[in-house]
Formats: sequence, structure tokens, C-alpha cells
Amino acid sequence: MNSLDDIWQIVIDRLREKLTDTSIQTWFADCRPIDMGDRSMVLQTTSSFKRDTIVRRFEGDIRAVLSDLFSSDIDVVVLTEEEVEEYTSRKPSTASLPEALEYTFDRFIVGQSNKYAHAAAVAVSENPGMAYNPLFIYGNSGLGKTHLLLAIGHVIQDRDPNVKIGYVKGDDFTNQMVRSLREHTEEEFRQRYRYVDLFLVDDIQFVSGKQGVQLEFFHTFETLYQAGHQIVITCDRPPMELAQLEDRLRSRFEGGLMADIQPPDVELRMAITRNKAQGLGLVLPDDVVQYIADNITANIRQIEGVVKRLSAYRGLEGGTINVQSVKRAIEDVIRTGVYIPTPDVIIGETGRYFDIEPEDILSQNRSKNTAYARQIAMYLMRKLTNMSLKDVGRQFSRNHSTALNAINKIEERLETDPNTARTIRDISSNINSLHDR
Repeated sequence: MNSLDDIWQIVIDRLREKLTDTSIQTWFADCRPIDMGDRSMVLQTTSSFKRDTIVRRFEGDIRAVLSDLFSSDIDVVVLTEEEVEEYTSRKPSTASLPEALEYTFDRFIVGQSNKYAHAAAVAVSENPGMAYNPLFIYGNSGLGKTHLLLAIGHVIQDRDPNVKIGYVKGDDFTNQMVRSLREHTEEEFRQRYRYVDLFLVDDIQFVSGKQGVQLEFFHTFETLYQAGHQIVITCDRPPMELAQLEDRLRSRFEGGLMADIQPPDVELRMAITRNKAQGLGLVLPDDVVQYIADNITANIRQIEGVVKRLSAYRGLEGGTINVQSVKRAIEDVIRTGVYIPTPDVIIGETGRYFDIEPEDILSQNRSKNTAYARQIAMYLMRKLTNMSLKDVGRQFSRNHSTALNAINKIEERLETDPNTARTIRDISSNINSLHDR
């Protein structure tokens, strides 16, 4: 019994044992289940006459089937289409906006690199469902996509505290769906997002390549879009660069407004530095601001982290903040510059991309898809870390010549196969996105 529709089909099959085909067709052909809790099943039919007839003539039979299925008394509620609208409007959403009050438009610093995305987000917050739907904001990690996403939610929520908001990260959507399949709660999972007024999706790239998840997301998207409810999505790249995104989802995303955020220029980095410092009660000298802006160039989140370090440095050591103290406080950030993922992260994200368990990548499984994923993981481990070929091979319980052979195969494919290049780029971007959160 995998869904609400399955349960209802069992009810109909049991009713066929007592009723004629004419009765089934007359009263239940356009009757469908819309919700089920611990104590009741909610059905929708097309008219008050059919509602009253089903309740009067068949409610007892339906309850008897449900009682037999669940060994518990289950009430039956029958609603007309008009009554369903009222019911869904009163039903609370289980997917709400996270507590992140600092993510407001007032605290978003606007510059040349992000003003288009900012303007689009403001327009959506002022006229949800009408201005730009969906709004698709993309750019590298740490540039403010999530800030704009949540700012939209806060404006709409402040204007109407009863608004139903669904917020989810792409990987959480995947995990929740897998859990619902395992626990046979698919309908509850669908209800969580399909009846919201505002759907906010962060890091949609994590559903790419997962066919079942993309199918569920597509139906959720279509339900909300057809109802005129606002959808806002963030991603680390434009839809056309998501190699394993289904075409129908890509066309839906591109059918709205796509707004990119570029890395901030030096003027914006300086403004952000001053703003973050002011929020922590710091007044930074101009040369300190300039030094930070010149050295932390690609990621706003890193700028915020550096300013927090300076605040801690001043509080703990009572030191004067100047360029030399800044150098000491942030030397590891500037020195490393590049995130070096662990082997487990690389194997995990490769497996996530191909929908293969990490244990299978590490196993002796020689199926074509698993072998290819294993070669990709070896290539990325060699490319993104300082590991030797011997170390790479050891991670997979293989020798260095096997690792070298796998890496050479991927390098050969990179020269002739654009899909392999996109796959490498996508997995690398997913790995970096996990680090930058």
C-alpha cells in the first residue's frame, strides 16, 4: 500500500463486490481522495447531491473497508470542489520558512553584480505569482542567492502571517522523498509542498540526475504553477548547464525569469565589508577594508567570516585592528584559497550524482554505470586533492596502476565527450556547494 490512491483503489475494489458497475460509475467515477490523517479520509466529489448520496448510502461500507485495512475506526469526509478549496486553505503547511531573520532586503548590499537579481526578487515579493513565475536565481556559492530567496519569504510572510510557505533544499527534497517511500508516506510528502502559496527551493542542482525525484518535483511544480502560486528556485548554474536535468524541468525553469548573480567587484566587496563590520560594532580603517576586499574576491560568505574573526580578535586579545592584524587573522583563508574535499565527500557526491551507493563505488561491482562512477571518483580525487596515485588506489582497495588507468580513461573521454565534461563540472560544483554552505 504505497499511496493514498492505492488505498482508495482497494476501497473501490471492495465496493465492487457489493455494488453494480453502474453504481460504481455513477457515484465514484469522479470521486477522488485528497487527504488522509490518523482518524479520517477526505474525499472530493463534483456536487453536493453526490456528496450527500455517498454519505447517506455508502459511508458505512467505505468505513468498513478502511477499518479492515487499518484495524482502526476511520471517519469518511466527503467534500465538493468548493469545499475542498476551503479545506486546503485551513490545512496548515508542515514546510515553513526557516528562522533566518538577518536575510532581509534591507541587509542585502546591492551592486552591479547582483542588482538585476535583487530587483527581480523585490518584484516577486511585491506581486507573488504575477511578476515572474518561476524566478530562477543562479550563481556560485556564497554570493547571496539564499539571502534573496529568504528575503522574498520574509516580505510575503510579514504582509500575511497566514500565508503557507514551503521551503526546502534540493538535497532535503530528495531525502524526504526517499524516506516517504521507505515509510509509505508518499501522500503526506506530496501534501507538504503542493498546497503552499509560496514554494522556495534552494540548490535545485541536487535533484539533477535522479529520475524519480525529478518526476515528483515536476508534478509539484506543475500543481503550484497551474494554481498561480509563486515558485522561486536557486541554483549554482543556469538550467542549460545541468547535464542530467530532464528537458521538461529545464524548459519550465527557463520559461520564467532567470537572474544571475556574479562575483562582487571591489567596490561592492568594500561595501559588504563595512556593512558586516558595522553589524558587529566594528569601525574598520579604510586600508583594512581595502585589504580584505583585495584578498577575499569570490565569496561574500568568506568576507563575513573574516569580519567575525576580526571581531573575535579584538575582543579576545584587545588588539588594534590594522592591516598586519588582519593578515594574521585571515592568513589561513588567503593561504588555502581552495577547498580540498575529503575522499568520503568526493565518493559521496559522485554516488549521489549517479544515484549509486558509496559502498557500491568502493566495491568490486563491475557494472558499466558503477565502473564509470568509480573512474569519475578516482579522477576527481586526483584532481581536487593532493593525494598520490597510490593513495587514490588505496581508497578503492586497488593499486596505483588501476587508479592511473581509470584517470587516463576519464581524461581521454574529456577530450571527445562533452557529457563527461559536464558531469565532472556538475559533481565538482556540488562538492564546492557543500563546503560553501
